[in-house]
Amino acid sequence: VVGDGFMAHSMGFRNTAGAAKHQAVALRVQSDQAVFYNCRMDGYQDTLYAQTHRQFYRNCVISGTIDFIFGDSSAIFQNCLIIIRRPLDNQQNTVTAHGRTDRREPTGLVIQNCRIVPDGQLFPDRLKIPSYLGRPWKEYSRTVVMESTIGDVIQPAGWMPWDGDFALKTLFYAEYNNKGPGAITTGRVNWPGFKVITDKREALQYTVGTFLDGASWLPASGTPFVQGL
Repeated sequence: VVGDGFMAHSMGFRNTAGAAKHQAVALRVQSDQAVFYNCRMDGYQDTLYAQTHRQFYRNCVISGTIDFIFGDSSAIFQNCLIIIRRPLDNQQNTVTAHGRTDRREPTGLVIQNCRIVPDGQLFPDRLKIPSYLGRPWKEYSRTVVMESTIGDVIQPAGWMPWDGDFALKTLFYAEYNNKGPGAITTGRVNWPGFKVITDKREALQYTVGTFLDGASWLPASGTPFVQGL
């Protein structure tokens, strides 16, 4: 998807390559002011390439295994169901891999009021097969998970390194006001770039109104959205 102002409503996007085919993108989005409402994106590794610009996902279902929401866009996922699938043997799951390369870029991934759960095949082994909220694809990777319900499928550490200590000082990963067994932050990674947000005013920086300037373009789409918290 390339054209600005693209909107998809009640559509499905699936990559049928399966887990053994490595990267297999179901949907690539580089449209500014893109809106996906009541859509479903299914794949394994790299399902949704949220590549660039401002994107809004509402009431969507997104499934995958490794880095299955990735790219360097400014994207907010609101009221979505995020399903972690069973990976290949000896693989670990990561929901996000944001690709910001410059700290001045206003980009990032925000997961707001979503549910993060395992699929039926992963469920019996969800505590044995490690799954994480994300890992830093690029040096200034930025991801915020807030007001979401995180299942016990997510490891206590929450986040996973990419390679050694790459980007651990320069990334920005944050959590705010989440719930569920996977939302306990006491065992989270102790990286310079990770924080638990406690101030509502700081969390508001990552909402639709501020982060996407959504009030200026989302109403025209007819898609419901929450501008703040």
